[in-house]
Amino acid sequence: MHTMWKGTISFGLVNIPVKLHSATENKDISLRQLHEECKSPIEYERTCPVCEREVEKEEIVKAYEYAKNKFVVLDDEELEELRKEQTDKAVEIMDFVKLSDIDPIYFEKSYYLSPDEGGTKAYSLLRQTLLDTEKIGVAKIIIRSKEQLAMVRVYENTLVMETIHYPDEVRDVKEVPNVPEETELGKKELETAKTLVEQLTSDFDPEQYKDDYRQALLDLIEAKKNNEDISTAEPKPTPDNVTDLMEALEKSLDKNQKKTKKKATKKKSTKTGNEKKSTSKKTS
Repeated sequence: MHTMWKGTISFGLVNIPVKLHSATENKDISLRQLHEECKSPIEYERTCPVCEREVEKEEIVKAYEYAKNKFVVLDDEELEELRKEQTDKAVEIMDFVKLSDIDPIYFEKSYYLSPDEGGTKAYSLLRQTLLDTEKIGVAKIIIRSKEQLAMVRVYENTLVMETIHYPDEVRDVKEVPNVPEETELGKKELETAKTLVEQLTSDFDPEQYKDDYRQALLDLIEAKKNNEDISTAEPKPTPDNVTDLMEALEKSLDKNQKKTKKKATKKKSTKTGNEKKSTSKKTS
């Protein structure tokens, strides 16, 4: 697993040399843009609209636009010095809090932490302490020139660092338009909705959720690559145009009950088939 960052995590006077590894990967399928006539990839040039010419990489500088078309230019040396001042610092756990205290809206990206040379015992100490206290550590870290707020927690026997947004990076919920205030709901509607939730409640199993669009796109690409006939999937049934809330809830309950019966029948037939196989084996 590729190491993205090496440093130390500290809590109190305990220092843990660690390596950082990305815990997730983006599996989006990237499509290139081609010229339809000759199927050549389209290229993009860096051009200056004022000088009306292509600009070389070494001619480009970084700047901050503080007002419309007004910039403060920042030298690479200045940025590097600022970055070095922050990067050289160890990642210090500032606070320990409960995971439930952090709303998921703050979560950004997950990284696995592994102990670097000589850090095994301290790594194990922090891991066990977090498990026993049921707490997570809140820290700061510089990743790719950006200071990130992060939390350190345990996931399946491994320390995980989860970068989280700063409060000013989360937009004010009051800016969301058309959110209703307290709305008077019928007792029957609410009870029926709760019943539907109960019927659809299950243990979370991430393995049962698949990216259907990505798989369909991969199948299409493979078929076209092999010059095969492309079969189109049957369209999903469009939802009924139900405008009455109570009617929609009752139809949802009925539909879910039919699904549950089908699953139960399927499980029963599979079980019966396995029992018959077992009996025939014993007989023989």
